[in-house]
Amino acid sequence: MKGKLRKILFDGIQKHFGLIEQQIPDISLEIPNQQVHGDFASNAAMVLARPLRRSPIDIARNLVDYLNESDLVDRVELAGPGFINIFVRKEAWYETLVHIARQKEHYGQQANDSTQNVLIEFVSANPTGPLHFGHGRGAVVGDVLANLLESQGHRVTREYYVNDAGLQVRNLARSVVYHLLAGHGVEIDFPADGYRGEYVKTIAEQLPKDLVEFVPNEPTEDQIQGIESFAIGCMLENIKEVLDLCGICMQKYSSERELVESGRVGQMFTELESRGVLEKRDGATWFASDRFGDEKPRVLIKSDASHTYFATDIAYHFDKIKRGYEKLINIWGADHDGYVARVKASLQALDTSPDVLEVILLQMVSLSRDGTPVVMSKRGGHVITLREVIEEVGRDATRFFFLMRKPDSQMEFDLELAKRKSMDNPVYYVQYGHARLTSILAKASDNQLEVPLLSDAPRIDLSLLDLPEELGIIKKMNAFED
Repeated sequence: MKGKLRKILFDGIQKHFGLIEQQIPDISLEIPNQQVHGDFASNAAMVLARPLRRSPIDIARNLVDYLNESDLVDRVELAGPGFINIFVRKEAWYETLVHIARQKEHYGQQANDSTQNVLIEFVSANPTGPLHFGHGRGAVVGDVLANLLESQGHRVTREYYVNDAGLQVRNLARSVVYHLLAGHGVEIDFPADGYRGEYVKTIAEQLPKDLVEFVPNEPTEDQIQGIESFAIGCMLENIKEVLDLCGICMQKYSSERELVESGRVGQMFTELESRGVLEKRDGATWFASDRFGDEKPRVLIKSDASHTYFATDIAYHFDKIKRGYEKLINIWGADHDGYVARVKASLQALDTSPDVLEVILLQMVSLSRDGTPVVMSKRGGHVITLREVIEEVGRDATRFFFLMRKPDSQMEFDLELAKRKSMDNPVYYVQYGHARLTSILAKASDNQLEVPLLSDAPRIDLSLLDLPEELGIIKKMNAFED
């Protein structure tokens, strides 16, 4: 409906004022907050006043007369300094139901002239522990965004970036070694920055024989690398299981370790060096990211010759571009806000538009029971996992709750509310509505009453749907495509 009315509005502007579409400024056609202001309202007259050098009221009167001639329009009202309020005929709204009936499950899905290869990277939690409930927000937002883009014809890949290199996974391996040795009576200090969760002990118990031959001695470097790889594999299997419980299937898990070992990080350094944006000082290698909008240069290789996380992140994003993706979407926690500019700077330095990357920052989500906060400590091992939340409240409720607030707003996830069988729980409200409708259809069938369904819309008398509530539902259905 909005598209049809916009075309009529533009046709009226062309007819009365001689402007073609390319000459028309950006005008709005929106659904007003209050029904008394019509089904749609436009500021076209006020926007056109300056380029046409005519009063908004004079412009609006011409457009009102033109719109009133349309079969879609019931009436048009002029409001305030030149707002155009459009009321659509009931019969025109009924066409929405016919359109939906013909489209069936494809309603809202449409081909796009500018479809792209899109990579959405989300979750990407370190494989040093199970996904906690907070990871669920990024998981659900990323998956739903991927669904939405796919419905508009884009080719979407869901990707998880596995940080399987560096100090954190080494600390996981040392935590496993601690449990292994302690289990054999060896007195050993728990490693600083180690992981205390019960899952670490479980990994230690599952280690294959060839990885425990060193007991009761300390492991060699090769042995600890083997334990590290085994532990990462265990955690990734756990993560995949939980994402599956949440209804999410990642197409690709991209490994930081593989990125380094394949030489792609080295290739990235060669590219940056050839562009003259690397500087060596104080024994370190710096990227001149301040030349590309970042606030200051960034270290890529430290004085001890080790890479920073940023170095591998540049290589990872460069690799995404080389794989042929035209749009990159990252879903990160809000604590990564300052990281966005430097990653965009690295893309620009590598001759890629920074606009290729879009970052959605997620604000913090807290967990509660009946309004009482649930306190967690990941390193202390006191964590509510995403698996526990899904198993307690169900997949649908979990996904629904994570989508009830915009990503850029903080939210509270109340476990008891999500399970409550009352109208206070929005998930229950929706499920109750579905159950009631199903019951009505079943009762009609038991009484041999024919109930017209949406699929019958093209051949039944839709004028019977004249209550404000009925028309309101149709209007909401119509807005879905837009």
